[in-house]
Amino acid sequence: MSAYNWNWAVIVSEPYVGWLLDGLAVTVMLALSSWAIALVLGTVIGLARTLPSAPLRWLATGYVELFRNIPVLVQMFLWFFVLPELLPREAGHWLKRDLPHPEFFSAMVCLGLYTASRVAEQVRSGITSVPPGLAAAARASGLSLAQTYRYVLVPLGFRIIVPPLTSEFLGIFKNTSIALTIGVMEITASSRQIESYTFQGYEAFAAATALYLLLALLLLFLTRRIEARTRIPGWIARSNT
Repeated sequence: MSAYNWNWAVIVSEPYVGWLLDGLAVTVMLALSSWAIALVLGTVIGLARTLPSAPLRWLATGYVELFRNIPVLVQMFLWFFVLPELLPREAGHWLKRDLPHPEFFSAMVCLGLYTASRVAEQVRSGITSVPPGLAAAARASGLSLAQTYRYVLVPLGFRIIVPPLTSEFLGIFKNTSIALTIGVMEITASSRQIESYTFQGYEAFAAATALYLLLALLLLFLTRRIEARTRIPGWIARSNT
């Protein structure tokens, strides 16, 4: 360790600083696009888990258990390496060769579907945390089941689960690092590329750590503001009594 030749100038010189910034941009785009999939799909599946229809609940539960209990790294390999081989020849060739940036697309779908299973559990728990009397009062006042969900259960349920949802939002940014295994040039992959070109591994990964930390602190600041604005006054005090 004492013989290591430290050279911090590497991470601020071209083209290496450009690689890091490009990796940061890819990380943000991958995380946001995956989160959009996860939030929409997870909300639908979470709602299905609370509906009176038993078949819908079984299907939604099966999705959650399948995607939540398979390691995300394995899912990443399945989407990128296995799925194209299972499809018809033309479709598989398009997915792996002709589709622009197929590794990015595979990572986006993988992270989106995996995180959707976790979001679904948050949505389900939020809706079931709403006191049953509120739903009963809504139905007694003449609202249909769909209107009860739209005007009572979903608005209250989402306000309850904002804190755990923000944790999932932060987690998907960290999970993007797994995408390097299929060739996505996000922050971690860019750091490894710098290491392979300069042999300055400590500096490269220190820069990656700093970028992840700054990104997490920025997201934490934004999510804390959202939590403060959506918090239900007195809800925590009631839930503890």
